[in-house]
Amino acid sequence: MTITEPNVDTSLQLADLLGRVEALETAASRRLEEENKLTIIAWGGDLDRIWPTAILATTAAASGMRSMVFFTFWGLFAIVKPGVRITGENWMQKMMSVMNPGSAQRAKLSRYHFAGAGPAMFKKLADEHKVAKPDELIALARELGVRLVPCQMTMDLLGLKREDLIDGLEEPIGAATAILEMKEAAVSLFI
Repeated sequence: MTITEPNVDTSLQLADLLGRVEALETAASRRLEEENKLTIIAWGGDLDRIWPTAILATTAAASGMRSMVFFTFWGLFAIVKPGVRITGENWMQKMMSVMNPGSAQRAKLSRYHFAGAGPAMFKKLADEHKVAKPDELIALARELGVRLVPCQMTMDLLGLKREDLIDGLEEPIGAATAILEMKEAAVSLFI
């Protein structure tokens, strides 16, 4: 009996060790997948937030990373169609849409707006230095396979409908799904 007990212990230890190795290999594989994914939470609708969001998302995609941008709160206005101005069903939602410029083309700077001169100067500098504008980068992002995802709760809150948003977006999701996306990403940014 004393001869078989060490064999049982050894067999259990070996099985335990193999299980641990398998768990480590699975974790390492998951980390490799995570290392190649960028998730951006785009909450700001200002030009100086939309622009870096679009630059980083397209750069990641062009570099071979899987990339996703979750547009929430004021960031959602960056993906509103340029011709859409007044949205919502009640006066509060309509006022919110009027107070926001809507679309990446009409976004304002968070600072140094100077009654519209700031964004115009920024865009002129971008033209001189051949830097794509946010609306061009958003179109490029779609071409590169960046997942552009609106926030359903913010759409409901602001009275935005799917037809108010640009084409080529994924179905809206909520915060819980966005957090799962961030959890799986090697890089998560909040812009």
